[in-house]
This record gives sequence, structure tokens and C-alpha cells, in this order.
Amino acid sequence: MNKLIPTEKQRAFMDWELGVFFHFGIRTFYEGHQDWDMKEMSLSSFKPVKLDCAQWIGAAKDAGFKYAILVCKHHDGFANWPSKYTAYSVANTPWENGNGDVVQNFCDACRQYGIKIGLYYSPAEFGSKDQEHKDYDEYFINQVSELLTGYGAIDYLWFDGCGSEGHEYDWGRIIAEIRRLQPNILIFGPVDPDIRWIGNESGYAHSPNRNIVDATEFSVQTDDMQPLAERRFLPAECDFRMRLHNWFYSDTDECTVKSVEELMGIYYYSVGRGANLLINIGPDRRGLLPEADRLRLLEFGAEIQRRFASPLAGAQARDHDCLVFTSSKPALVSHVILTESLVHEDPVEAFTLRAYPYTYGAPITIYEGRTIGHKAICQFPPFLTQKIELLVSKPERITGFTVYCT
Repeated sequence: MNKLIPTEKQRAFMDWELGVFFHFGIRTFYEGHQDWDMKEMSLSSFKPVKLDCAQWIGAAKDAGFKYAILVCKHHDGFANWPSKYTAYSVANTPWENGNGDVVQNFCDACRQYGIKIGLYYSPAEFGSKDQEHKDYDEYFINQVSELLTGYGAIDYLWFDGCGSEGHEYDWGRIIAEIRRLQPNILIFGPVDPDIRWIGNESGYAHSPNRNIVDATEFSVQTDDMQPLAERRFLPAECDFRMRLHNWFYSDTDECTVKSVEELMGIYYYSVGRGANLLINIGPDRRGLLPEADRLRLLEFGAEIQRRFASPLAGAQARDHDCLVFTSSKPALVSHVILTESLVHEDPVEAFTLRAYPYTYGAPITIYEGRTIGHKAICQFPPFLTQKIELLVSKPERITGFTVYCT
């Protein structure tokens, strides 16, 4: 297998583009608690009396999102499913008299709406006194195995590196078991991943955003990179919060829900640079999406559709080392979306867009870019034109050249 080009699974992941992260668990019911604060959180408070994962996933579907990820176990150790390997789970809460299963509800909702299923699992937990014990790997494997054998096919398994800095897991054994149980699964994480973290929790990809890498970012708590055994093609994912600071629900920060304008900026910096976008919403203590967050997600999706659902009609041709787009009449254009073939080990590294001013004149450079990858969204001030040229060293590699009006 050529590891410098994407696998079929990786190509499918890049086509998903938009995902929603759901942080929900015991911490939802404890206002002000933070990662690693070591504060006790009693199971008696877990009472999501209106839990409805179909409401979460229905909103994601209506907004045009393709995949969703549920936090199954965060750093606190609370299991959102009735795990046999811990007493700190939904099985010992008042919710559904201990018979509830958030993971099952989530997976059922994803299948109902045709949304790809992602499960998050934190390898580290401050609730475990035995993380350094030799049997912790066994606990880790046992819990992940429950998730991968009890809920049908899972598309995506998301490991958080936070809290694992300096800890030695038996990753070879762990990853081998995961891929044995679910050979088609995608893995996000610090070791042997299919997907890499972009390196921040703000939703922004770098430019250039190169998919062929020899190391990956590890966690927010270290600048150290995790070296790979060899250079590999690893598409990036940009995770961020709908609200300013909190991953889990809070009563105090609804005023920080991001505006559509800010969300669109993050869209350009993530999907527009060839990465996936993963936006977090914390379901509230009822077990529902907060209305402000739900409505903003829908408004965000609608704005993406408004800008990019109707490309400008025109004809394309190749003229030596450039591709030429021509429309039948002048239009005020503001975006070009480019895509390239990803089956080559030497992807495009630079390109230029030039437009001919209407009614006459030499072409004007309107955009200069570097990597294209899965998708490059080129945004520029509105320009009245009938003809746009794409200058690129490998024009035969371009698989999409689409123009949009303002």
C-alpha cells in the first residue's frame, strides 16, 4: 500500500467535510468543573430527563453536516454506556433507573438520519487510580472493545491525547485489536492514525496545509510532535467550540455562541484549506441541544448553502499550462473552489488565479495560493469578469474549477 496517497476511507472522510462534536456526560451536570480539577461528581446528579439524540442529529442533518462524534468517556472516567469495567457509568445513575445507554441512543439517531458515527474515548482519566498500573491497558482495550462490539459498525474512533503526555500505552496491541474488531474504522489519535489533529482547538488550518507528514500534533498540553514511523498521507481535522470556552454545557456562556460571520471565517480556514471542520455543541441538562446553539448551527449551514449551492455557469478549457473558465455574460465573482487529484505523491504546491476585467484589459491577479488538496476555497473582493485563468504547474491534476458570484 502506498502510504503517500489517501486510502479509500480517507477520501471518504474528506468528502464528509462537516462534523458535529457532542460533549455530554456527568460533567454536564456540574457547573464550573474543568478538566483535571479532581472535583468529585456524584452519579446521583446524572438526570437528562428529556434526552433525545435524534434532536441533536436531526439538527446536524438539517444543517448539512455529514458526521457526528459523541464523547463516550471523557477524562473524568464516566462511561455514557453501561460498561462492565467501571461502576462509574450510566448503569449506576437515576436516569432510566440505570437502564439507559447514551451511546445506543446516539448510534440509533445517526443511523436514522444517515449520519456517519464517531465515538470519542479519552485514554487518560483522572478518576482512575490505576492508570500507571500494568493492567490499565487491559481496561482501556476492554472498554473500547465494548464500544466496537455492542453498537454495530462504527465509522470513526476519536482518541484525545490530552492527559496522556508521558504515559506509555501498549498502542501496538490497542490499535491492532481495534482494527481487528472493526477493519473499516477510521482512527483519530496520537499513534497510527488515519486522521491528524490540526494542532489547535480554534478551527484554523495552516497555509500551506500539506497532507503528507512525518509527525503529528499530540495535545494542547505539549508542543512536542509525535513522530510517525514513516511519511504518510494524513488528512487534517479542525475541532473547535460553538461557545468561547466550554466543551460541556454551561448556564453562563450562551452570550458567547459564535456568530454566523465568525463561523464562516472558520469554514474558510478549515474546509477552505482542505481540512474537515468539527464544531462542538454541549447538550444541556435536559439532554437536548440548547436552542441558541441549535439555531446557530442551522443558520451556519444555511449560509454555506447560500454561498456555494449555485456555481456560475460557464465553459472550461485548457490553454497550455493554464485552465480557463469563461461565462456567457459578465458576472461579479468573489470565490473560486479548486480540487485536485490526490493519487500523486507530489501534490500541487502553488497556483495563481487571474481574471480579465470587463470590458477589456490584460488579466489581473486576483488570488495566489499554495496547497489545494481536497478543496481550496479562494475568496477575493468581487470582480466583474467573463474569464478567469488558473495558472498551475500541473493543470492535468485539477479535478474541479468552480466559480461563484458574490
